[in-house]
Order: sequence, then C-alpha cells, then structure tokens
Amino acid sequence: MAHIPVGYKIVDGCAVVDETAAEQIRATYRYYFEGKSLINAAKEAGFKMNHASVKRMLSNKKYLGTDYYPQIIDEETQKRFLEELTRRAGNLGRLDRRCKEHNKTVPTAFHFKPADLTFPDPFEQAEYIYSLIESEE
Repeated sequence: MAHIPVGYKIVDGCAVVDETAAEQIRATYRYYFEGKSLINAAKEAGFKMNHASVKRMLSNKKYLGTDYYPQIIDEETQKRFLEELTRRAGNLGRLDRRCKEHNKTVPTAFHFKPADLTFPDPFEQAEYIYSLIESEE
C-alpha cells in the first residue's frame, strides 16, 4: 500500500483533506515564513518530525492538488517556501553542496606487460597476471 501524505485521509477510496492535519501544515508554512527553523515551525504547529521530514513534507507538490489529492496550499505558498528555503541555504553557504560531475570514461582498450614470473599458488599467479594489465587510454 502506498504512503498517504500528511494532511489527507482516504474515505471510500478517495483522498480527502484531513482538516486538522491540513491546518497544521498551513501553520507550519506560516511559522517558517515568520523566520522559525523547519523543526521549530513544525513543532509549533504540533508535528514531531526531524528536519528532513519537515522539508520533504513542505516540498510535497501533492499539496498543490492533483487528480487524486485535493489542494491544501496554493502555488504562491509553495513558490514562496522554495524561495525562502533557497535563500536560507544561500545565507548558510549551502548552495554548492551538490556533487561535482566526474569524468566517467571507462577504458575499453588494454594490453598485458610480459609475464616474467610464475608462482606455485594459482591465486598468487592470478593476482600477478592481473597486475600486468594496463589501459591503453
């Protein structure tokens, strides 16, 4: 069974707004816009969540409404939240945390150096032979 986002409940197979939880969600946005941290905004609204859960909840696009889920917040609130989140991350110097892309070229041409040694143990011999492989690129 799929997870139902906070703020909704299923009634007769349809998602409906759980007004108590939806008001808590709206309050969390309000407290965050007032300057509280994600955790403190959620705590003030009555949620007990960690930072990542609050961020994921407030970033949930289902709250804008879909074919299945009714709307809880408007697009302006969602846009304002994402802008504020980015602004605060910038103030803390956290906008450049994404991993840099690495050059992921995989060598496809190889050659062996001449094998000058032999070992009685087949595992040692295999290790030695593998150590002689060199990439041509």
